[in-house]
Amino acid sequence: MSDILGSIWWMIVALGVLVTFHEFGHYWVARRCGVKVLRFSVGFGKPLWSRRDRHGTEFAIAAIPLGGYVKMLDEAEGDVPASQLPQAFNRKPVLQRIAIVAAGPIANLVLCVAFLWAMFVIGRPDYSATLGQVQGIAAQAGFAVGDRIEEIDGQSVRTVGDAVQAMTTNAMDGHDAEILLTDIRGNRRTRILPLSGLAEGFDQENVTGLAGLAWQSQEPPAVVESTKAGMPASGALMHGDRLTAVDGTAVRSFRDISPLVQAAGKRGDGAAVQVEREGRSLTVQLKPAWYRDPETGREYWSLGIAPPTQYDSVQRYGPLAAIPAAFRETGKRASESLGMIRRMFTGQASVKGVSGPITIAQVANHTAKMGLAWFLFFLAMMSLSLAIINLLPIPVLDGGHLLYYLIELVKGSPLSERAMATGQYVGLAMLASLMGLAFYNDIFRLVT
Repeated sequence: MSDILGSIWWMIVALGVLVTFHEFGHYWVARRCGVKVLRFSVGFGKPLWSRRDRHGTEFAIAAIPLGGYVKMLDEAEGDVPASQLPQAFNRKPVLQRIAIVAAGPIANLVLCVAFLWAMFVIGRPDYSATLGQVQGIAAQAGFAVGDRIEEIDGQSVRTVGDAVQAMTTNAMDGHDAEILLTDIRGNRRTRILPLSGLAEGFDQENVTGLAGLAWQSQEPPAVVESTKAGMPASGALMHGDRLTAVDGTAVRSFRDISPLVQAAGKRGDGAAVQVEREGRSLTVQLKPAWYRDPETGREYWSLGIAPPTQYDSVQRYGPLAAIPAAFRETGKRASESLGMIRRMFTGQASVKGVSGPITIAQVANHTAKMGLAWFLFFLAMMSLSLAIINLLPIPVLDGGHLLYYLIELVKGSPLSERAMATGQYVGLAMLASLMGLAFYNDIFRLVT
């Protein structure tokens, strides 16, 4: 229950910050262009709080915290007194209307850079792209345990996430990956990972696994970091205990423990867990319990122990150096996102990657637990996604309005009301389809 409440809370916090800044972009530019803003609302529905400033703008916080809007004086929305016509949005020159509409997504891009700058200054702990177990086509290509990936196709790789993203993109495009690495002896070598040979219809969420690669960070030592309340290990095992064997089978890493616990759970009896504690060796009899992970929905036998978090890489810059780093990261992530959208339209990328509010809430809660730097990274990526989605040329989104105004700029007159109304219906249908897909993917992940 605490994970559910945490997910809801952190999603509300994230949406509140991102939507407020987005709408403030519209509001700020509208005011500079002389447009009268009637309402600035964070959330939809009945206002829980509101106040009106000296310009007549009502600022409100509404009951449904899943978005927001800025309502401007506009003849398309109702009658406008003759004395206020110069302040109406629709009476402004087309370039000013373009600026007002584009200001929301631009505000989100600015916010993305700001969040990334703060993340780099604080320092985000992460895992280096160092290989653990190697098998399959990766082993055949010469990769080995302890290899640390430095570059993929000439692009710098600092973390496991960078490596996974680059390899997944190459696999989707049917390309092999040229990888520069430093081996366990410190020698720099170049290897070719033949991702073009993956079977058709491969699992795009497990490219590295299909290639036979596992990361060193996936194999933490078999040391107890903490135990979960109400689970078998609670009160029996302590922080710092090193597991050496389960039912007589030696364990070297946390990865070795799970299969042995699953086997004991299926038998229905207890597992003999051997541990080292402060130089002493002891055996504890524990009966695995059936557990459902509240974040992923997975169910399995568990003792309720958590592995240590051993980050071996930190992305940190000084306040000045973090400025260009934040811009570079924003550009890189924007390019990756646009490339993924293009691949979805061409069928190269699976639409399973489209996530909805349930997944977003879970990730918000998870990154909040990981620390401020990780939550700032989550906010930055959400802000970037909000900017890109809103700039898509879909009527009802900012990008759709920009498309209308660009057509007006070219042809010298606005589109007909009939054409714009048709576009709105098409846009609503496209948006509803996209939201339906996102909800379907969220629910499918939960039930599977």
